[in-house]
Amino acid sequence: MPGMSLVDVAIVGAGPVGLAAAIACKRAGLSYVVLEKGCVVNAIFEYPTYMTFFTTAPELEIGNHPMVTGHDKPDRRAALMYYRLVTQREALNVEQYTEVTRVHAAPAGFTLAVETRDGTPGVVEARRVVVATGYYDNPMPLGIPGEDGENVSHYYTEAHPFMGLNVTVIGAGNSAADAALDLWRGGANVTMVVRAPELKSTIKYWVRPDLENRIREGSITAHFNSQVVQIAGDHVQVRGPDGQLFALPTHFTFALTGYRPDLSFLSDLNLAAQPDECLVLDDHYQSSVPGLFVVGSAGFAGKTNQVFIENGRHHAVAAIAEIERQLAGQRDLQPG
Repeated sequence: MPGMSLVDVAIVGAGPVGLAAAIACKRAGLSYVVLEKGCVVNAIFEYPTYMTFFTTAPELEIGNHPMVTGHDKPDRRAALMYYRLVTQREALNVEQYTEVTRVHAAPAGFTLAVETRDGTPGVVEARRVVVATGYYDNPMPLGIPGEDGENVSHYYTEAHPFMGLNVTVIGAGNSAADAALDLWRGGANVTMVVRAPELKSTIKYWVRPDLENRIREGSITAHFNSQVVQIAGDHVQVRGPDGQLFALPTHFTFALTGYRPDLSFLSDLNLAAQPDECLVLDDHYQSSVPGLFVVGSAGFAGKTNQVFIENGRHHAVAAIAEIERQLAGQRDLQPG
């Protein structure tokens, strides 16, 4: 992507929250571009193949476009179709496979360095920036030997390839619970390794009893108060609650231990953060750098379990309303 003319708003991220911001820009008459390093709603694309959302369709809607599904809770396929159609029907200005590598302050607002899919560098100039990058593309590393092996993944897709294999699932939250149950139903031999003494209380209320029953009956093995310390080609090394090491025969390991926002492309701006790693944001989600807004879960590293599409989409609308007000005030001050 070569350099482009100055836009009112550069939106980083084409997830549901970024798309909501783009729709708000369009309806406010603001010029904008959405810059997305993957495909539209890339995080949802990376979700497990047969995943069902926690919430009902109306809570996932953006731009007053109804999401029509055949079930109370939409699944991944329905969500992908919905956000794809909204993007097309609104004719949103989305540059897919365009990664923002750095954001700098500039006289007109901000300069964004970008890189396209083929490695071509470019520059985008914007009066305001809205960051809506979420967190799902940045898994929390375990920091152990073997974590980067070919038999390890921080993302779960589906059970089919693992029938009859020994699979270790590291984690105790929703992702780990869903993966463990799906793998077991797909014929895998599933073992969970959990650092805590029990499963997380935040697991979906209809999933937790199912998993607890499978563990109780021995269909899924679970090692609590335990930690994987090394991953090898045919086993994982585990430190148990008594501190002793033991090996679990394992063909494949899913390290589903959570995700964190990656705002390294903003490092030159020195954004202020709170002790819990959440950014300092005002009521309109403007950061400590005037003109730079962070919406959705991207600004809430310490509270990613509290910010979702459902409330993040409202952040986007509030941010764009404030940007519209700011830019209108600037134009009013211009002579002539």
